[in-house]
Amino acid sequence: MQTFVIILQAVVVIGAIVMGVRTGGIGLGLWGVFGTAILVFVFHLPPGSPPVDAFFIIIAVITASSAMQAAGGIDYLVSIASKIIQRNPRRLTFVAPLVAFVFTVLSGTSNIFIALIPVIYETAYRNGQRPEKALASSTVTSGLGITASPVSAAMAAYLVLIEKEGFSLPQVLLITIPSAIIACIATSVVQQRIGKELVDDPKFQKRVEEGTVEVPAALTSQYAAVGGEGSGPVVAVKEGAPKGSKPAPLPIEHTVPPGGKTAAWIFMSGTFLIVLLGLFSGLRPAFPDAEGNLVPLSMTTVIEMVMFTAALVIILVRRVKPSLVVEQPLLKAGYVAAVALFGIAWMADTFISANEETIIKPLGELIKAQPLWLAVALFIVCGLTTSQSATTNTLIPIAITAGLAPGIITAMWPSLIGVWLFPANGGQIASVETDRTGSTHLTQVPVWHSFTIPMLVSWVAVVASGLIIQLFVH
Repeated sequence: MQTFVIILQAVVVIGAIVMGVRTGGIGLGLWGVFGTAILVFVFHLPPGSPPVDAFFIIIAVITASSAMQAAGGIDYLVSIASKIIQRNPRRLTFVAPLVAFVFTVLSGTSNIFIALIPVIYETAYRNGQRPEKALASSTVTSGLGITASPVSAAMAAYLVLIEKEGFSLPQVLLITIPSAIIACIATSVVQQRIGKELVDDPKFQKRVEEGTVEVPAALTSQYAAVGGEGSGPVVAVKEGAPKGSKPAPLPIEHTVPPGGKTAAWIFMSGTFLIVLLGLFSGLRPAFPDAEGNLVPLSMTTVIEMVMFTAALVIILVRRVKPSLVVEQPLLKAGYVAAVALFGIAWMADTFISANEETIIKPLGELIKAQPLWLAVALFIVCGLTTSQSATTNTLIPIAITAGLAPGIITAMWPSLIGVWLFPANGGQIASVETDRTGSTHLTQVPVWHSFTIPMLVSWVAVVASGLIIQLFVH
């Protein structure tokens, strides 16, 4: 009878997640709270601990990010990324993924990558390259930046859990950052060898014939050689250029509002300060615990204080109206992430805490015996929920209960790259819609699309390298 009841409880949990995914947006968190209510009122389970600390870290970080966005700081970061990408067109498949990763790390959100999609596409297209190579790999590697950023929502959820095991932010970053960089390079190497050249792609040829896309100037002669016809886009020739020289494509410019640079640097200074205080605990004020021992201020509190303060400084220095901050897209996206984390994590903790002996302990033993199952679980669950923070709060406690070493857990935590499993994210959809050549695509099989191979390569590379790196992190 007890087994049957636990199965019913599991059905409630899974059903709430499924319905949340179908509802989308804030619905994921609301269904999580509804599932919690059923577990408490129908099955009489004691309510678990809501992730209050992680919730407020997200709110703090996203408030600072939104203040930066309102002041033009995001535009400034995008302009820098755009220049880097356009200066290296021949190495685009290697440069774009690294840029997407770095700027996600700095901003704490992969939403910044969406602004780079047109730049990556135009740079690839104008230089006659298959846009899918750079677009798909960059989309995926931007997700790696989430588990390597000290100010991401997922990191907020993870730190609250892993700090209790004596693992600090610097130790986490020492594993996730280098392993992510290795994964970026591995993904680029593989992606460079995937797909036909643009001039030989039947989809591209068909679109040229239909008049929906033009042949770029860089491919005009090659396209004519294969029997195609078409004219290139508008280009410009620099004054004083030698006769017969190839015209240079007009650069893509990003307008930066006055003060955008200042706002970006204030936000990044806050990020650097968080890392600095994490590296040197002696810089944090210490307070006596219940036993009278001095304990440094927790990084959870540090992140909240620094990020809220950064938001205030941006508002004061750049004279941003507070009403503009709450209207920013980043704030809305962050609020959705916070509610999703709160609801799903609360429901998962309620279910896990009440069934620790019956389900969690055996599952923990399985993960302890075969730790790689944790990576698989993180990958799949994140793909189903499309929420890195909610997945973190659902599965990481199980790994901790199983007794896995914090280093091993951290090495496998970037398996959240599974968020790209289904084409249900803004970055994926925007990449497909932007690519007028048709090289970046989806298929009738939900899990097989342009992002599948780079996602799998990134997953294997980041976990494998992370497991090696964690051996040297104590």
